[in-house]
Amino acid sequence: MFAERLLEFENVSKSFWTGKRRKVILDRASFVVERGNSLGILAPNGTGKTTLVNMMAGLEKPDEGRIRRYGRVSFPLGFMGGLVPRHTGRENVRYIARLYGLDPDYVEAFCRWVCGLEEYFDMPIGTYSSGMRSRLNFALLLVLDFDLYLIDEGMPSSTDVEFNRKAGDILRERLRDRTVVVVSHQPKTLEKLCRSAAVLRDGQLYMFDTLEEARALYDYQAQG
Repeated sequence: MFAERLLEFENVSKSFWTGKRRKVILDRASFVVERGNSLGILAPNGTGKTTLVNMMAGLEKPDEGRIRRYGRVSFPLGFMGGLVPRHTGRENVRYIARLYGLDPDYVEAFCRWVCGLEEYFDMPIGTYSSGMRSRLNFALLLVLDFDLYLIDEGMPSSTDVEFNRKAGDILRERLRDRTVVVVSHQPKTLEKLCRSAAVLRDGQLYMFDTLEEARALYDYQAQG
C-alpha cells in the first residue's frame, strides 16, 4: 500500500539575480512529503528558506520543474499577504472565513479566543505590533484546518504566556493527524514536530530518514 502524497517537487530549480551574481535556491531538487511523515528542513540563514516555503504554498513559482499539491496546503506561518491592514482583525478573519467556506461567527470566536487581543481585535491590523500580527496569523492557520501545515522558523515569537500555551496545545492536537513541513536554521525547532529531515545548502537538498542524520551533516557543514 502506497503512502498518500501531499506535496511533490519534481526537478525544481529556483534562483535570483542579486545584482552581482545569481543566487541559487534550488537546483533540480526532487522530494515528496507524504501524509503522516512530517518533514524538517535545516537551512542556514540566507539560503532561501522563505522562498522554499513560499513555493510549497504556491506563492512563488519555480524557474523550472513541477510542484504538485495533492491536499489542502496551508499558507506559511508568518505570511500576512491575505490580510488587509486598513481593516480590523474582526473584518479580516470574517472575510477569510467566507473565502474558505467556513462559518464567520465560529472563525471570529476562535481567533478572538486564541489571540487574546481584546479591544485590538476591533482595530485596524495596520496598527498591530509584529507580535500581535503573528498571533492573529497563527490563529487563522489553526482554524482553517489544513492537511499540510507550512511553518517557517517554528512557532511565532510571543511574550504572551497564555497565547503560547493555547497555540502550542492546539498545534500539537492538529498534528496528531496532520502533516507539517518546518524550515529552520535551528535543529531544536524541528525536534518535536518532524520524523524525517533534509539539509538545504548551495541549492542542493539532502534528504535523510532521521533528524539525527540531517543534523550531523548540517553541523559538519557549519564547521567547514
